[in-house]
Amino acid sequence: MKNYITKTVMIVILITTIISCTVSKDIETPKDAFPENFRNASVSKDTASIGDVEWKNFFTERDIIQLIDSAVVRNNDLQIATKNIEIAQYRFTQSKWGNVPQANLFVTANTNNPSDNSFTGRTLDQALGAKHIDDFSTGVSLSWEADIWGKIKNQKKGAFASYLQSEEVKKALQTTIVANVSSGYYNLLMLDAQLEIAKKNVQLIDSTTTIIKLKFDAGQVTSLAIQQSEAQKLNAAQLVPLLEQNIAIQENALSVLTGSFPNSKKRSIALSTIEVKNNASIGIPSSLVSRRPDVKSAELALKNANATVGITKADLYPALRITAQGGLNSFESSNWFNIPASLFGTVAGGLTQPLLNNKKLKTQYNIAVAEREIAVLNFRQSVLVAVSEVSNALIRVEKLNQQQYFLQERVKTLHQAIKNSKMLFQNGMAEYLEVLSAQANLLQSELELADIKRAQLTANTELYRALGGGWR
Repeated sequence: MKNYITKTVMIVILITTIISCTVSKDIETPKDAFPENFRNASVSKDTASIGDVEWKNFFTERDIIQLIDSAVVRNNDLQIATKNIEIAQYRFTQSKWGNVPQANLFVTANTNNPSDNSFTGRTLDQALGAKHIDDFSTGVSLSWEADIWGKIKNQKKGAFASYLQSEEVKKALQTTIVANVSSGYYNLLMLDAQLEIAKKNVQLIDSTTTIIKLKFDAGQVTSLAIQQSEAQKLNAAQLVPLLEQNIAIQENALSVLTGSFPNSKKRSIALSTIEVKNNASIGIPSSLVSRRPDVKSAELALKNANATVGITKADLYPALRITAQGGLNSFESSNWFNIPASLFGTVAGGLTQPLLNNKKLKTQYNIAVAEREIAVLNFRQSVLVAVSEVSNALIRVEKLNQQQYFLQERVKTLHQAIKNSKMLFQNGMAEYLEVLSAQANLLQSELELADIKRAQLTANTELYRALGGGWR
């Protein structure tokens, strides 16, 4: 009879385990979410990408490497993300114990003093000649819920997905910080270059003013020419404190990113000495899911949503719970540990099916299904954003290179124009306004050229980040 019961229980558990596989079916990551190729990129099936390159190898400037290294170690947001990973890991570890029976050790002692006029009191007095009853117990209680519908399994899957998702959040944060630090440094070098341009332009206008004054003394120009030249000089001089202000603010911003109080930042190179890289290796869009932390995080969110659907679905089905208790029990403390006479044990098992709260559980299941559909849409949206960012970065890299070429030619032309205008002005063949106009155009063009160089470097960094680089 005992063997028959054991076999029956095993068959029931086996059948319910098989049924549990069909309780909830997971939705896979949409395969059609990715395009075949990036816009503005040549058709390629090569999965190699600059996004796979470690940031210490992608950036060659020693100052940037030191700043990023400091940011990765000391940035407060990254440290918070690390703590969130630690919390998620604890939760995942805790979820592993879902299939382990709950065990509790108990020791109890109580006494009951019934009324002399009560049935219990009179019976106790007649039977035992005692006025109270003592009860002493010690033992272990066990409780275990059979995971016949995969509820505990899905809890572990969800906790593991949340743990991995917290890691991806940190990676995404690091890619942003790496990009921001490098872009901030390039911006600092641009401001240095523009400050130098402004100072040189002040000297250039000053020399022009000297010539105009000589012309004035000779009666060849009016005082208006001197005034306009002085005004242009003051306009260029005004840029100096403005740029110095922006330099200090940019240094402070880098200090915050690197987790330090505001201070100056070392620059051992100039903007003009940095070579703009030609990053031709970008890979294919589908490989973004393994490199872009935000895309990977969206994929893990879908897995977490699948697990939640499984949990809420399992709540609608009967739960099998087995409990057991065993230990020592006695009415007298002197016989408490009298073995085997004081030994006791109980085993119970039962199925519980939700009735009155079934509607509530069904609603929770429907909500979980809807949230899973949202997770699919969020994944698709994350892919759209990622592919768009890569395409935008490719366009910027291409068009900024073209803009730089035309701007360089314009600067060359203006340098020659200033030489010619000065020579013609000294010989009385050009007006002073032509000289001042050429100088103003040169100042603006050189400032724009420095900004274009900074934009090119930043666009390369943005392409690197958009492809998932910066967290390795």
